[in-house]
Amino acid sequence: MSVSADSGVSVDMEARYAERFARYTTAMRNEMPDRVPIRPFVAEFTGVYAGYNSQELAHDYQKAFDAACKCAAYFDWDAVVANMVYVWTGLAQSMGLRYYAIPGIDIPADTGFQYREPSRDNAFMKPDEYDQLIDDPTGFLYNVWLPRVSTQLRPIGQPCTFEHNLALVKTGMAMMQYFTAFGPQAERLRTECGTVSAIAGILKAPMDIIADKLRGYLGLVDDLFERREKVVAACEALAPHLLHVAKTTADPTKNVPVGFWMHRGCVPFVSPEVFENVYWATLKPIIQELWAAGHQTLFYAEGNWDHHLESFAELPDRSIVYHVDQGDIFKARDVLGEKFCLSGGVPNTMLAVNSPEHVRKRVKEVIDGVAQNGGYIMDASAIVQNDATVENIRAMTEATLEHGVYSRGHSPAALSRGGPRPKPEDARSGSFLPNPPAEKPQPGECHAWAKKRAEIPNINGDEDLCRRIWQDVDSLGNAFIWQLLLSF
Repeated sequence: MSVSADSGVSVDMEARYAERFARYTTAMRNEMPDRVPIRPFVAEFTGVYAGYNSQELAHDYQKAFDAACKCAAYFDWDAVVANMVYVWTGLAQSMGLRYYAIPGIDIPADTGFQYREPSRDNAFMKPDEYDQLIDDPTGFLYNVWLPRVSTQLRPIGQPCTFEHNLALVKTGMAMMQYFTAFGPQAERLRTECGTVSAIAGILKAPMDIIADKLRGYLGLVDDLFERREKVVAACEALAPHLLHVAKTTADPTKNVPVGFWMHRGCVPFVSPEVFENVYWATLKPIIQELWAAGHQTLFYAEGNWDHHLESFAELPDRSIVYHVDQGDIFKARDVLGEKFCLSGGVPNTMLAVNSPEHVRKRVKEVIDGVAQNGGYIMDASAIVQNDATVENIRAMTEATLEHGVYSRGHSPAALSRGGPRPKPEDARSGSFLPNPPAEKPQPGECHAWAKKRAEIPNINGDEDLCRRIWQDVDSLGNAFIWQLLLSF
């Protein structure tokens, strides 16, 4: 095995990575690679294989990184998420987040972290607070939401405490530590395993933010009947900020998609009318803006979204990758297959309780029925937790390698000579989502430079330098609160 003089990475590993990268990105652009790529979203399963329990994976992200690499090295996978056990419970504990049950503390050590929905009366945003959220989403999150979701912080107006100050400092530094560890982890997957880091960036729908983290599902349902116009206005106010987070955390090379996690916007959680006029109306412009900037979005359709496939078909060709969980993957093929790459279709229950023979049969059914013209990625239906068996994951992998080869597909060598490009160069330019009015706080800022400048009597040097550094540091405060909302 030779080693590249420039990188220290083996030539064989570099070639393996290039082959897998070409295969994965070609499929995502709805083209035909040399074979069906394999991209399992494995979370606690990595611990099953690597010998860690759920507490170890959630509480020690280095062990979660190690487990992801061990799986990627052993299985012949093209892409994985750098750490699908994404919520670092060390950070959740430092802030005392009320909405998580932590393995080994609140729940058994072999149970994955759990989300605890507040009761309607204890929602983290009250029904009469919509106007505050609409006026300044970032300010509302800091001033109202954060003290309510944390056991350590004190509301504005109450005496500050040592625990309050310490929690803010520790959690901010912990977030920086955790997020900066993802770059080396992605590089480790590339150099040690020849595996592509599957996604970059994070997005949730505006209405899901209200249902998940602000009003709770029951509170949202009340509001859709009692104050619909406030819900719509809040979704519209949240949308530019959610777009900003997605764009600033996306892959700068525009090769892998933004991860979009879909929760409560589908039938039967809401009616078709609510989906169309609230959920989709305030989400679609975000997806269009991302595509105009050259970023694909991975629609991770948790649950069953079959009722809404025709709406998703309104999006530009190749702008999304559509992942099927409990929906009918063959129906998704009929409605979306000509426009977008599909993934998923192997039920998690099958990976947990059925035999490897059943898994192989299902893999062949999906490949034969969905993947014949390319534009398909093999994956389980949902995030793979610790109920899946190693034997069944191995069967899913081996059956894909056996049945997923394309005799007429593009080889990695052909791709390097000018085949289908991995970047979405056909993205349609345009503007679909306006920023807030100029007098309102803008996406990416907490305390605008114009306000700060008015507080400074004189600047005796380079004012542009002062402005740039102020805005750079201020944006870190913005990233902290929005990442706490979206990622944790």
